[in-house]
Amino acid sequence: MDPRPIVSATYQKERLFLSPYACFSEKTRGRETWEEPCPMRTDFQRDRDRIIHSKSFRRLKNKTQVFLSPEGDHYRTRLTHTLDVSQIGRSIARALSLNEDLTEAIALGHDLGHTPFGHAGERTLKRLTGGEFEHSRQSLRVVDVLENEGKGLNLTFEVRDGIVNHQTGGHPATLEGKVVCLADKIAYINHDIDDARRAGLLRDEDLPEDLVEILGRTNRERINRMIMAVVTESLGQPDVRMEKEVFRATYAMRDFLFKRVYADERARTEEVRSDRMLSVLFGFLTEHPGELPEFYRQLAEKWPLRQVVCDYISSMSDRYAIHVFQKYFIPSSWNLESL
Repeated sequence: MDPRPIVSATYQKERLFLSPYACFSEKTRGRETWEEPCPMRTDFQRDRDRIIHSKSFRRLKNKTQVFLSPEGDHYRTRLTHTLDVSQIGRSIARALSLNEDLTEAIALGHDLGHTPFGHAGERTLKRLTGGEFEHSRQSLRVVDVLENEGKGLNLTFEVRDGIVNHQTGGHPATLEGKVVCLADKIAYINHDIDDARRAGLLRDEDLPEDLVEILGRTNRERINRMIMAVVTESLGQPDVRMEKEVFRATYAMRDFLFKRVYADERARTEEVRSDRMLSVLFGFLTEHPGELPEFYRQLAEKWPLRQVVCDYISSMSDRYAIHVFQKYFIPSSWNLESL
């Protein structure tokens, strides 16, 4: 059976059911290197699959979201955060009749370049590179250069654009990219509140009452309120935005978390330790590039060494970064019987 009608039927469904402001799969700006189209999947569906099957995506399960080395199985990791963003993004895209496949691909790839130890690790690499490192740009570098043994994933323009522009201040070229920008905030604000409560850093009554009145008292209420504020404000519009009152309250809650959770003394203590460890690793590998794995040594023949060291360190999971540090700087036990 010829499978080509399958993707053609998908294109037809999009023409019938998607908003005129959606990004249609058959109208993608394409890839930097042309490839034969898939007879079953749209280009955005192929991009989603490539990201899910990438090594960088699998490593997200062992990268910190907020709390470094927490004791407990229910704290979020960078992977569970990514899945949260994907689910919220798809819910919004579906309600607005936007392209769910494109939204999902952007969401799944948006944090591929994130460092070990969460934003603490990102701040360390940003300091060590004089402000050049940023995880959104590194995520783009992952899919363009580092994945697939240095060949990259050759993703479409729209997915790459959404990945690099997902942070506050970014300007995505598609409405689906704008959806992911907001879904990212909705996800981390709410799951960080939940994790902070689990860690004993926050109680329900600590949340500002004026913000609770607007956003809701539970995670479920807040997520629903934020999503609905996006949908009702954006439905049938050539833009994606959140109702002003909810938008202001959302960012005020974000500011509250920065003061009460992210800057907490206990969290800062672990951040100081991770900063020292990554700083030492960065200095050591910059001075001893021969210690880099073979892939990164080859990469250093094409790219500046400091960039390649950043590539290596940012690719690490938390536990692998600790392993590499121990390998070079923590004495090993002697096997006296072999002497």
